[in-house]
Amino acid sequence: MKSTVFKGKRILFICRETYSKPLWFLARDLMKENTVGAFYIMSAESRFNKCYYNEHTIFEFKEHLPGCKLYDVSDICDIFVRGMERYYKKAGRGRNGRGRDQKVKGPADMEFLKAVERDYSHFKTLGLQLMSSQENTKHYHWRDYWAVTSDEENCFWLELNYKKIFKILDEFKPDVILDLDNAELQRTILCEVAYRRKIPYITIEYSKYGYWKYPSFQNSFGIDPYFREIYEEKLKQPDSELSESIKYIEDFRQKNSIMNPEFSGSVTVQYERDSWLWILRVMRGKWNYFWDQDITAGNMKVKKKSNMLYARTWPYLKYYWNEMRRKRKFLVPNKYFENPVEGEDYVYMPLHLIPESSVFVKASFYVDELNLIEQVSKALPVGWKLYVKEHQAMLGERDPAFYLKASEIANVRVVQVNYYKDPKPWILNAKGVVTITGTAAYEAALLGKRSIVFGEVPFSLIEGITRIRSFEELPKAIRSFGSVDSLHSAAAYLEAVKEAGAEVKIFELMDGAEEIFSGRRKEDREYREMLRELLHFYEKGYETWGKMIITAIEEEI
Repeated sequence: MKSTVFKGKRILFICRETYSKPLWFLARDLMKENTVGAFYIMSAESRFNKCYYNEHTIFEFKEHLPGCKLYDVSDICDIFVRGMERYYKKAGRGRNGRGRDQKVKGPADMEFLKAVERDYSHFKTLGLQLMSSQENTKHYHWRDYWAVTSDEENCFWLELNYKKIFKILDEFKPDVILDLDNAELQRTILCEVAYRRKIPYITIEYSKYGYWKYPSFQNSFGIDPYFREIYEEKLKQPDSELSESIKYIEDFRQKNSIMNPEFSGSVTVQYERDSWLWILRVMRGKWNYFWDQDITAGNMKVKKKSNMLYARTWPYLKYYWNEMRRKRKFLVPNKYFENPVEGEDYVYMPLHLIPESSVFVKASFYVDELNLIEQVSKALPVGWKLYVKEHQAMLGERDPAFYLKASEIANVRVVQVNYYKDPKPWILNAKGVVTITGTAAYEAALLGKRSIVFGEVPFSLIEGITRIRSFEELPKAIRSFGSVDSLHSAAAYLEAVKEAGAEVKIFELMDGAEEIFSGRRKEDREYREMLRELLHFYEKGYETWGKMIITAIEEEI
């Protein structure tokens, strides 16, 4: 597969776990006419010996793509461990300052970090950059196999990653950086450094419109200015120019089910509980997975060196046993969830998967969903209820005490997840929708309902979606709830997405790559077509970047 755009370029792929698998194929093909590198950013994936976890990711590059220049974070993981061990020995073993000699300075070079924050915080401060990783955000989520980190650990890890990324970019000198996701600290750093060095860093932005994605040059944080300009131009067009998208929206409004096809077969559309036999099979699979990782591959010693860098095995197994056990209980009538009341005036608030990049990356100030429930409940008109619905993928992960606490609020109902088998009735029966950055706001806009979001997501451009920047804005925004004539605006948005992006089937690409690597599938025409579309996506992004540079030069002149 040849590219008409990438010839004689230095291309750096950013790789992490399953998202890296389709990139292996692009790297293989693009190496014929370009210099290609790959940077693996996950600590365990980089540092572990070969096991099921990383055999088809970083080891696929190491063993079957030797011409690709490979980078990873294994070296700075070891530096981090040694540096923290020396620090703990000097200051005492107490974590988070407890029992520790506060006079002993942490291992991080704070002057270096102050200079970094001055020069590399165009999009986010260093504190907000840390929010992009599960490793450094245990305070905000329930996944107990991660540890709560100290300020010393966070600062030292920031320093090491900035220096590592400086070194990689200085050595490889990429003409373009290509990515397929937006989570993890290294991506937020790359976004900042690439912006300052004027290197196009292209990743995926989810439009929520079917399989359509468009290229983002700011790690999908906020709305890329070029996309906003395309939307504004489409908005000026008459309905006759938007007829295809208007027809799509009209058909969308007639559908019984509006769930995005991209979620098909995923936990997001699971409304029935699993059998105990299935759960036991899953747990046996997880046991075998970690036996292979810890014992067969010999990674247990590495895991013990840092609870921040490497997720712990026993807490993981315990956590997911409890998660699956609780999920069974939540998918039948229970004391935590209640059914909606027919004819009741309510605002619909679907929750998110926590931690998830759509919140931690896109709306870092609004990750405390209990606090959001409290604030929204205060802003409701008298007689209205707030219907809070858990995310299917989160079901069983969150501490059940969360639901009891939310239910204590007089005008809040935590509703049964599977009362309806699709988001449409929840939205149509509501006065409006409140979500941090969720798909429900996009769906509401297409259905002609108003909604509120807390993060700046691309679909918030559509008329009827209000971005909240202060809780004090909530009462006015909620009072405006009701129907909205969003047809033209929504059609303009869909047309902008089609002009800017491509239909990239990310999950099919990842699943297909795993099947090919494991020998269960051949690299057939269908898979090659999906790869071609992914390459087309990156080509469009690179061409868009070139146009942006030309425009910037012309404006300076």
